[in-house]
Amino acid sequence: MVAAANTAAARALVEGLVRSGVRDVCITPGSRSTPLTVAFAEQPVINPWLHLDERSSGFFALGLARASGRPVALVCTSGTAAANLHPAIVEADLSRVPLIVCTADRPPRLRNVGAPQTIDQVGLYRASVRQERDLLVPGSPGTQPEFFAEAARAAVKASLGPLPGPVHLNVPFEEPLIASPANHPVPVEVLETGPVPAVASITPASNQLQAAVEALNSSVRPLIVAGPESGGLPAAEIAALAGVLGAPLLADALSGLRSGPHDCSNVIDAYDAFLRDVPVDAITPDCVLRFGAAPTSKVLNQFLARVTDAVHILCDLPGSFRDPNGCTTHSLTADPLSAASSLHKAVAQSSNESWLAKWRECDARARRTLANYALNQAEPFEGRAVIELQRSLPAGATIFVGNSMPVRDVDSFLEGSEKLLSVVSNRGANGIDGVVSSALGHVAAGVGPVVLLIGDLSFFHDLNGLWAGSRHGLDLTIVLLNNGGSAIFHYLPQADHEHVFEEWFGTPSNVDFSAAARAYGSSFRLLGDWAELPEALANLNKGIQVLEIRTDRARNHLLHEEAWERVNEATWE
Repeated sequence: MVAAANTAAARALVEGLVRSGVRDVCITPGSRSTPLTVAFAEQPVINPWLHLDERSSGFFALGLARASGRPVALVCTSGTAAANLHPAIVEADLSRVPLIVCTADRPPRLRNVGAPQTIDQVGLYRASVRQERDLLVPGSPGTQPEFFAEAARAAVKASLGPLPGPVHLNVPFEEPLIASPANHPVPVEVLETGPVPAVASITPASNQLQAAVEALNSSVRPLIVAGPESGGLPAAEIAALAGVLGAPLLADALSGLRSGPHDCSNVIDAYDAFLRDVPVDAITPDCVLRFGAAPTSKVLNQFLARVTDAVHILCDLPGSFRDPNGCTTHSLTADPLSAASSLHKAVAQSSNESWLAKWRECDARARRTLANYALNQAEPFEGRAVIELQRSLPAGATIFVGNSMPVRDVDSFLEGSEKLLSVVSNRGANGIDGVVSSALGHVAAGVGPVVLLIGDLSFFHDLNGLWAGSRHGLDLTIVLLNNGGSAIFHYLPQADHEHVFEEWFGTPSNVDFSAAARAYGSSFRLLGDWAELPEALANLNKGIQVLEIRTDRARNHLLHEEAWERVNEATWE
């Protein structure tokens, strides 16, 4: 009776997900999660992705959900397995990616009494989920299978908005967990599928819209900032708004606006370089309109924080306030598409052409200087990797970029272009963990060739992620920038404390990545010079291949500083 109730409940939960458009689940098998694992394995609609490591599984699901635009389910057993999903759930929360996290658990009678493999899972992710439910024990009085189907449908709906993100279903099971093969119910061969529930548009309130329009119409030096956003911002609509306003459009590499077929005539892409030593009042805006999360560029964030006399308009979804500088004077609570479209219809045409021309001139000088500097370096300069990737990859490819220095180099050295390249990163919590798995999840969505640009410490953090790539026959090219440690700290004050710096902040890993790659069934190639990278990138669909480029992080720091100095001379002196 108990085993049959477990199976019926698990199958109902799966059916609820199927009817709500879920098509993928990442599973790390265990004992207590047996009813869920078997239910997913026996059905024909949702694609089950097997993983051995919960942390990698969570980040794989994150990448898959972000790339597919659909919620992805996660299944793990009880105990610390659930805790190992937490980093990915934090990232999904801050990156606004829908996940349905199904943690198996002991029944309430076995909690807090010393039962093995049991922790307090109720509220485990409380600060990071849109909804959490500790479900009833299957077969308990008054609990029918439909209860679990309804819980699944509600979870999917909650994960999609108005503020997308993860949902937690804690599912307790009594033993015996499953019946013998002779008594196990025959699986349902056909499940009634359904679409992902539609998410209603969130249009700006009339008073907020009117205040924003008045501020923009009064502005003579408007500026639009497009920050990182999962799935990208509405490029055509924001570009059209920039055109009407005559506003420079500072497009973060992760915004989806830096490249593509939309109007890029107002796009500014080299701001991280030329705003470092900008003269006072040279290009100071009087109104800033922001879409997306805070920009990747620390330099841009500092520039905006100094513009204290300007009107700052933040467009964001309800329940969110992504303004770490505290600059916002006007809020526009809406989805970015509705906000941009509403503003475009209401604002007046600008006639201040000199404002935009000044930004374009600075941008052109900086971009030309950066490219020339990077391409003329005889020694390995990590900024050049970005330029080589952009030149070599076909339109429609994705650059998945690791945090720390790689994402900053992409933001600095990726040029605005009509060739559409998607640029993706885990910029919610900015962690260096789980990046390999997130990139592989992106590949699993089938959206085109993917290249991962990653540093050695971040690669080390998620070597286990390579297992899923080989197991599931995925194609991912990994460009590994191995500078023997953590390059980002060379740019921070602790770099001056030489007696502790190298061991505690430089942290050289000394890992033989060729051996690590082979251990997981990946191919490996150490590139001798830059000429070999375009050749290696010509073969993107050959399983998991690691292309290592060795650089010197101390020298790269000096080269970056020299590049910024050249830009400053070319732009302002």
